[in-house]
Amino acid sequence: MVKVIIIGSGNVAQHLIAAFQNSKNTGDEIELAQVFSRKANTLANVLDASLITTDIANLLEADLYIIAVSDDAIGNVAAQLAFKNRLVVHTSGSVGLDVLDDNNRRGVFYPLQTFTKNKAVDFKTIPICLESENSTDFRLLEKVAKVISDKVFAINSEQRKALHVAAVFVNNFTNHLYTIGNEICQENQVPFDILKPLILETAQKIMTISPKDAQTGPAKRNDLKTIESHQLFLSDKNQSTIYKIITQSIQDNGKKL
Repeated sequence: MVKVIIIGSGNVAQHLIAAFQNSKNTGDEIELAQVFSRKANTLANVLDASLITTDIANLLEADLYIIAVSDDAIGNVAAQLAFKNRLVVHTSGSVGLDVLDDNNRRGVFYPLQTFTKNKAVDFKTIPICLESENSTDFRLLEKVAKVISDKVFAINSEQRKALHVAAVFVNNFTNHLYTIGNEICQENQVPFDILKPLILETAQKIMTISPKDAQTGPAKRNDLKTIESHQLFLSDKNQSTIYKIITQSIQDNGKKL
Protein backbone atom coordinates (compact mmCIF):
# COMPACT_ATOMS: atom_id res chain seq x y z
CA MET A 1 0.00 0.00 0.00
CA VAL A 2 1.45 3.36 -1.09
CA LYS A 3 0.68 6.02 1.51
CA VAL A 4 0.29 9.58 0.23
CA ILE A 5 0.09 12.81 2.24
CA ILE A 6 -1.03 16.10 0.70
CA ILE A 7 0.28 19.35 2.16
CA GLY A 8 -2.06 22.21 1.31
CA SER A 9 -5.76 23.01 1.04
CA GLY A 10 -6.15 25.23 -2.03
CA ASN A 11 -7.64 24.44 -5.44
CA VAL A 12 -4.97 21.99 -6.58
CA ALA A 13 -4.88 20.25 -3.20
CA GLN A 14 -8.65 19.84 -3.08
CA HIS A 15 -8.84 18.43 -6.61
CA LEU A 16 -6.04 15.97 -5.78
CA ILE A 17 -7.88 14.95 -2.61
CA ALA A 18 -11.02 14.28 -4.66
CA ALA A 19 -9.04 12.31 -7.24
CA PHE A 20 -7.42 10.08 -4.64
CA GLN A 21 -10.70 9.57 -2.81
CA ASN A 22 -12.40 8.56 -6.06
CA SER A 23 -9.60 6.08 -6.75
CA LYS A 24 -10.52 4.11 -3.61
CA ASN A 25 -13.29 2.44 -5.59
CA THR A 26 -10.89 1.13 -8.24
CA GLY A 27 -9.06 -1.31 -5.94
CA ASP A 28 -5.67 0.36 -6.54
CA GLU A 29 -3.28 0.23 -3.60
CA ILE A 30 -2.97 3.97 -2.96
CA GLU A 31 -4.02 5.42 0.39
CA LEU A 32 -4.55 9.10 1.11
CA ALA A 33 -3.20 8.89 4.65
CA GLN A 34 -3.37 12.52 5.75
CA VAL A 35 -3.78 16.13 4.63
CA PHE A 36 -2.17 19.18 6.20
CA SER A 37 -4.12 22.44 6.27
CA ARG A 38 -3.43 25.49 8.39
CA LYS A 39 -7.18 25.74 9.01
CA ALA A 40 -9.13 22.52 9.43
CA ASN A 41 -12.43 24.11 8.42
CA THR A 42 -11.04 24.78 4.94
CA LEU A 43 -11.42 21.06 4.23
CA ALA A 44 -14.47 20.42 6.41
CA ASN A 45 -16.69 19.58 3.44
CA VAL A 46 -13.96 17.77 1.54
CA LEU A 47 -12.40 15.26 3.90
CA ASP A 48 -13.05 13.33 7.10
CA ALA A 49 -11.73 15.33 10.05
CA SER A 50 -9.64 12.37 11.25
CA LEU A 51 -7.43 12.73 8.15
CA ILE A 52 -6.69 16.43 8.67
CA THR A 53 -3.84 17.90 10.70
CA THR A 54 -3.19 21.58 11.29
CA ASP A 55 0.28 20.98 12.74
CA ILE A 56 2.97 20.26 10.14
CA ALA A 57 5.08 18.68 12.87
CA ASN A 58 2.44 15.96 13.23
CA LEU A 59 2.69 14.59 9.72
CA LEU A 60 2.58 10.81 9.59
CA GLU A 61 5.17 8.62 7.94
CA ALA A 62 4.30 8.10 4.28
CA ASP A 63 5.78 7.02 0.96
CA LEU A 64 5.01 10.30 -0.79
CA TYR A 65 4.41 13.88 0.37
CA ILE A 66 2.78 16.18 -2.20
CA ILE A 67 3.21 19.90 -1.49
CA ALA A 68 0.26 21.63 -3.19
CA VAL A 69 0.65 25.27 -2.17
CA SER A 70 1.37 28.55 -4.00
CA ASP A 71 4.70 28.73 -5.80
CA ASP A 72 6.09 31.33 -3.38
CA ALA A 73 5.33 29.12 -0.37
CA ILE A 74 6.83 25.83 -1.61
CA GLY A 75 10.36 26.43 -0.33
CA ASN A 76 9.20 27.62 3.08
CA VAL A 77 6.86 24.65 3.52
CA ALA A 78 9.53 22.16 2.43
CA ALA A 79 11.99 23.65 4.92
CA GLN A 80 9.53 23.02 7.76
CA LEU A 81 9.43 19.26 7.23
CA ALA A 82 11.17 17.69 10.21
CA PHE A 83 11.98 14.34 8.61
CA LYS A 84 14.74 13.34 6.19
CA ASN A 85 15.24 11.08 3.16
CA ARG A 86 11.56 10.82 2.24
CA LEU A 87 10.07 11.56 -1.17
CA VAL A 88 8.73 15.13 -1.27
CA VAL A 89 7.30 16.65 -4.46
CA HIS A 90 5.57 19.86 -5.46
CA THR A 91 2.80 20.47 -8.00
CA SER A 92 4.10 23.64 -9.68
CA GLY A 93 4.63 24.04 -13.40
CA SER A 94 7.10 26.92 -13.13
CA VAL A 95 9.28 25.98 -10.13
CA GLY A 96 12.31 23.68 -10.34
CA LEU A 97 13.34 20.80 -8.09
CA ASP A 98 15.91 22.90 -6.28
CA VAL A 99 13.25 24.87 -4.38
CA LEU A 100 12.66 21.76 -2.27
CA ASP A 101 14.90 21.12 0.74
CA ASP A 102 17.62 18.60 -0.10
CA ASN A 103 17.17 16.88 3.26
CA ASN A 104 14.59 14.83 1.39
CA ARG A 105 14.38 13.12 -2.00
CA ARG A 106 12.87 15.59 -4.42
CA GLY A 107 10.43 15.43 -7.30
CA VAL A 108 7.57 17.06 -9.18
CA PHE A 109 3.96 15.91 -9.55
CA TYR A 110 2.47 18.55 -11.89
CA PRO A 111 -1.13 18.17 -13.09
CA LEU A 112 -1.39 20.38 -16.16
CA GLN A 113 -4.88 21.80 -15.89
CA THR A 114 -6.71 24.92 -14.77
CA PHE A 115 -8.47 24.31 -11.47
CA THR A 116 -11.41 26.30 -10.16
CA LYS A 117 -12.95 25.94 -6.71
CA ASN A 118 -16.12 23.81 -6.72
CA LYS A 119 -15.71 23.03 -10.44
CA ALA A 120 -15.34 19.25 -10.81
CA VAL A 121 -12.85 17.86 -13.32
CA ASP A 122 -12.26 14.40 -14.75
CA PHE A 123 -8.76 13.74 -13.41
CA LYS A 124 -8.37 10.70 -15.69
CA THR A 125 -8.01 13.07 -18.65
CA ILE A 126 -5.53 15.44 -16.99
CA PRO A 127 -1.85 15.10 -17.98
CA ILE A 128 0.43 14.64 -14.97
CA CYS A 129 4.06 15.63 -15.57
CA LEU A 130 6.59 13.84 -13.39
CA GLU A 131 10.20 14.46 -12.46
CA SER A 132 12.47 12.92 -9.86
CA GLU A 133 16.13 12.62 -8.97
CA ASN A 134 16.32 8.85 -9.42
CA SER A 135 14.54 6.06 -11.27
CA THR A 136 13.18 4.35 -8.14
CA ASP A 137 11.35 7.49 -7.04
CA PHE A 138 10.11 8.04 -10.58
CA ARG A 139 8.53 4.58 -10.65
CA LEU A 140 6.71 5.36 -7.39
CA LEU A 141 5.46 8.69 -8.75
CA GLU A 142 4.38 6.98 -11.95
CA LYS A 143 2.48 4.32 -10.01
CA VAL A 144 0.62 6.95 -7.99
CA ALA A 145 -0.07 9.17 -11.01
CA LYS A 146 -1.50 6.31 -13.08
CA VAL A 147 -4.07 5.60 -10.38
CA ILE A 148 -5.71 8.99 -10.92
CA SER A 149 -4.79 9.79 -14.55
CA ASP A 150 -4.51 8.01 -17.89
CA LYS A 151 -2.01 10.60 -19.16
CA VAL A 152 1.35 10.45 -17.37
CA PHE A 153 4.56 11.96 -18.77
CA ALA A 154 8.23 12.21 -17.80
CA ILE A 155 8.99 15.94 -18.11
CA ASN A 156 12.18 17.61 -16.90
CA SER A 157 12.34 21.07 -15.31
CA GLU A 158 13.19 22.92 -18.53
CA GLN A 159 10.45 21.16 -20.47
CA ARG A 160 7.98 21.84 -17.66
CA LYS A 161 8.85 25.55 -17.76
CA ALA A 162 8.17 25.55 -21.51
CA LEU A 163 4.86 23.76 -20.97
CA HIS A 164 3.86 26.26 -18.31
CA VAL A 165 4.60 29.24 -20.58
CA ALA A 166 2.70 27.56 -23.42
CA ALA A 167 -0.20 26.89 -21.04
CA VAL A 168 -0.36 30.59 -20.13
CA PHE A 169 -0.79 31.40 -23.83
CA VAL A 170 -3.42 28.76 -24.60
CA ASN A 171 -5.35 29.11 -21.34
CA ASN A 172 -4.83 32.34 -19.40
CA PHE A 173 -4.26 34.63 -22.38
CA THR A 174 -7.06 33.00 -24.37
CA ASN A 175 -9.46 33.40 -21.46
CA HIS A 176 -8.50 37.08 -21.25
CA LEU A 177 -9.37 37.44 -24.93
CA TYR A 178 -12.76 35.89 -24.14
CA THR A 179 -13.13 38.58 -21.48
CA ILE A 180 -12.38 41.32 -24.02
CA GLY A 181 -14.82 39.75 -26.48
CA ASN A 182 -17.47 39.68 -23.77
CA GLU A 183 -16.82 43.35 -22.94
CA ILE A 184 -17.20 44.35 -26.61
CA CYS A 185 -20.48 42.44 -26.79
CA GLN A 186 -21.82 44.04 -23.61
CA GLU A 187 -20.86 47.53 -24.75
CA ASN A 188 -22.83 46.98 -27.96
CA GLN A 189 -25.84 45.13 -26.47
CA VAL A 190 -24.97 41.86 -28.20
CA PRO A 191 -25.35 38.51 -26.34
CA PHE A 192 -21.94 36.87 -25.78
CA ASP A 193 -23.73 33.51 -26.12
CA ILE A 194 -23.80 34.06 -29.90
CA LEU A 195 -20.00 33.55 -29.91
CA LYS A 196 -19.98 30.32 -27.89
CA PRO A 197 -20.47 27.91 -30.85
CA LEU A 198 -17.52 29.65 -32.55
CA ILE A 199 -15.40 29.23 -29.42
CA LEU A 200 -16.26 25.51 -29.24
CA GLU A 201 -15.57 24.93 -32.94
CA THR A 202 -12.19 26.66 -32.67
CA ALA A 203 -11.20 24.50 -29.69
CA GLN A 204 -12.45 21.29 -31.29
CA LYS A 205 -10.70 22.00 -34.59
CA ILE A 206 -7.21 21.86 -33.09
CA MET A 207 -7.94 18.36 -31.79
CA THR A 208 -7.51 17.10 -35.36
CA ILE A 209 -5.36 19.69 -37.17
CA SER A 210 -2.49 21.94 -36.12
CA PRO A 211 -3.31 25.40 -34.72
CA LYS A 212 -1.38 26.99 -37.59
CA ASP A 213 -3.46 25.13 -40.19
CA ALA A 214 -6.65 26.03 -38.30
CA GLN A 215 -5.90 29.76 -38.39
CA THR A 216 -8.53 31.86 -40.18
CA GLY A 217 -9.57 35.51 -40.14
CA PRO A 218 -8.57 38.85 -41.67
CA ALA A 219 -4.94 38.71 -40.50
CA LYS A 220 -4.50 35.26 -42.08
CA ARG A 221 -6.09 36.52 -45.33
CA ASN A 222 -4.17 39.80 -45.16
CA ASP A 223 -7.52 41.57 -45.44
CA LEU A 224 -6.21 45.07 -44.79
CA LYS A 225 -9.57 46.84 -45.23
CA THR A 226 -11.23 44.72 -42.53
CA ILE A 227 -8.24 45.09 -40.21
CA GLU A 228 -8.35 48.88 -40.61
CA SER A 229 -12.10 48.90 -40.02
CA HIS A 230 -11.70 46.89 -36.81
CA GLN A 231 -8.96 49.18 -35.53
CA LEU A 232 -11.10 52.27 -36.19
CA PHE A 233 -13.98 50.59 -34.34
CA LEU A 234 -11.94 49.84 -31.21
CA SER A 235 -11.95 53.01 -29.14
CA ASP A 236 -10.44 51.28 -26.11
CA LYS A 237 -6.66 51.79 -26.32
CA ASN A 238 -5.83 48.49 -24.61
CA GLN A 239 -8.12 46.50 -26.92
CA SER A 240 -6.71 48.26 -29.97
CA THR A 241 -3.12 47.56 -28.92
CA ILE A 242 -3.82 43.86 -28.32
CA TYR A 243 -5.60 43.63 -31.69
CA LYS A 244 -2.59 45.17 -33.48
CA ILE A 245 -0.02 42.94 -31.73
CA ILE A 246 -1.90 39.70 -32.37
CA THR A 247 -2.71 40.67 -35.97
CA GLN A 248 0.96 41.36 -36.62
CA SER A 249 1.96 38.09 -34.95
CA ILE A 250 -0.46 36.09 -37.14
CA GLN A 251 0.86 37.82 -40.26
CA ASP A 252 4.48 37.21 -39.25
CA ASN A 253 3.75 33.59 -38.47
CA GLY A 254 2.24 33.15 -41.92
CA LYS A 255 5.53 34.27 -43.49
CA LYS A 256 7.55 31.54 -41.75
CA LEU A 257 8.68 28.67 -43.92
